Amino acid sequence: MKSQWIELALQAINDKLGEETSVVDVGDVIGITDHFVITCGRNTRQVRAIVEEIEDAIKKGTGPSPRRIEGLTDFKWVLMDYGDFVVHVFDLKEHEHYQLDKLWSDAPTEKIV
Repeated sequence: MKSQWIELALQAINDKLGEETSVVDVGDVIGITDHFVITCGRNTRQVRAIVEEIEDAIKKGTGPSPRRIEGLTDFKWVLMDYGDFVVHVFDLKEHEHYQLDKLWSDAPTEKIV
C-alpha cells in the first residue's frame, strides 16, 4: 500500500512532467525500505525541478524530511531517502543506462501514466 507521502511525490513528479514513472514494492526483497519511486526527466534541469517539487510537496504536506539526498552536484541520478520509500530521479541517459526498474522487475510494480 502506497503512503500519502508517495502519493504526494507522484503528484509532484506529474506536475513537473516526469516520465517513465513507477512504484516498485521492494519491501520483501531488500528490507531497508518498502518502496522505490523511479522516474526520469529529459535533462538535468528537469531532474532538478522534479527533485525540488517532491521535497516541497512533502514538506508542505507536513511529511518527513529526507534522511539524505545524493546526486545534487550533477542531477544525473538523484536519490532521495525518506526511510519507508526511496525516490530515484534520473536524467534520461542515466535511466536508460541503469534501468533500475528492470533490475527490480520481479517485484510488484505499478507503472504510473
